[in-house]
Amino acid sequence: MTNKKGIHFEVSERKVLLRLMDMAMVLLGVYILGLFFDYEYLFINQNNLTEIIVLLLYIIVFGTVFELYHLKRASRFDTTFRNTVITCSTVVLFYMLTPVVTPFLPEERIQILYFYLTLIASILVWRLGYIYLIESPRFYKRVLLVAEISNLEGLVKALDTKDPNYKIVGFINSEPSHEDAIKYTGLPEFKAKNFLEVIEKEQVSEVLVASFNAEAIIAEVYHDLMLLLERGFKIREYTQVYEQMLQRVPIQFVGKDFYKYFPFSRSNENKLYIFFHRLFDIIISLLGLAFGLFILPFIYLGNLLGNKGPLFYKQERIGRNSKPFQILKLRTMIADAEKDGVKWAQKNDKRITPFGKFLRRSRLDEIPQFFNVLKGEMSIIGPRPERPFFVNELSRIIPFYETRHIIKPGLTGWAQVNERYGASVEDSLTKLQYDLYYIKHRSVFLDINIFLKTMSTILYYRGQ
Repeated sequence: MTNKKGIHFEVSERKVLLRLMDMAMVLLGVYILGLFFDYEYLFINQNNLTEIIVLLLYIIVFGTVFELYHLKRASRFDTTFRNTVITCSTVVLFYMLTPVVTPFLPEERIQILYFYLTLIASILVWRLGYIYLIESPRFYKRVLLVAEISNLEGLVKALDTKDPNYKIVGFINSEPSHEDAIKYTGLPEFKAKNFLEVIEKEQVSEVLVASFNAEAIIAEVYHDLMLLLERGFKIREYTQVYEQMLQRVPIQFVGKDFYKYFPFSRSNENKLYIFFHRLFDIIISLLGLAFGLFILPFIYLGNLLGNKGPLFYKQERIGRNSKPFQILKLRTMIADAEKDGVKWAQKNDKRITPFGKFLRRSRLDEIPQFFNVLKGEMSIIGPRPERPFFVNELSRIIPFYETRHIIKPGLTGWAQVNERYGASVEDSLTKLQYDLYYIKHRSVFLDINIFLKTMSTILYYRGQ
């Protein structure tokens, strides 16, 4: 068997590639514009290094906000075209209005139009190449799964929804097969004795082992896995791939060796990180409260007409170290919404008023929580605080649920920018996976990513 592998870009590699090529194509486009046309707004040379850096920074920041680097949306030209136009429009607007670090406006204002159209054209030309080349089947990663049949459906479903370029070609049963054993028809099944031949025939570039009882792997499969490992073939464990691709901690697959999955981020104890995190909380909450005071008359009028009841409401939530506190929000539901008992907030919940729906979708209902952030009960970024009733219920059902309380709850978080609704135990499990991923990988860069994605949620009107 030859160790022949196809070319494949990992999720992180494609995100880096998109950003680098966007910047390179913009520089190339603006350079060509200055070379062949009557244009003098921005030249690509060493004298304009500051102006060039600011331009590239704006492209990366606003490209993130307007989802140019969301892989699923980047694989479709219609959404790519829309997001590129919105991004370039915002970039040019900010670029013109930023003093000192950007060029003076040219006497011929039409050059701004040339600059704007060049940015759009440069990015779109490259993105067409990305969609029809990098996203084509020739760059798919072909994976063979080694797993127990009883776990296959959940395993395949989780990975299949994240990366369309990650193709599981089939599976090999890691347990002894019996005539009366259950069958899985969602994937082709290959015989264990043909393990090495399947890798060659199907051009497999990676073997994914998802056996939760290593001692149960049959000797024939175990021998071939060792042989592949000795030949330098890529073999990975399922939970490792799950966390890397989905950016969630797979707690449903964690057993007695749970301690291996939770080497929590050093940022949780880093004094410098904690100081700047708190400083960021104070600055953003002061700005948020100032904005809230400015729009308060409009909110009051909308509440008077559309909610017909109290403007604010308080509710007990669980904070850091499981300590309860009173959260402050703008009311979005009818008065006495829980007169019949505590209920999950559902999608299209009938208890939500028309004006309350607007407040939720725009995230304006969260503005009073900046007061909780100033008091130190919450942070801008962290797991969303839950009510005591649901915490008690979910803690009994979901393992490690209380672990999310080791840091302050937040206005927004990794779960909120990745999952929209949490109206069931299953949804809560998914959100907990995201929360634990944040606690495990907490850093300045992840915080910035969450903040930018939150801006995207607000601008695209996707609040819950």
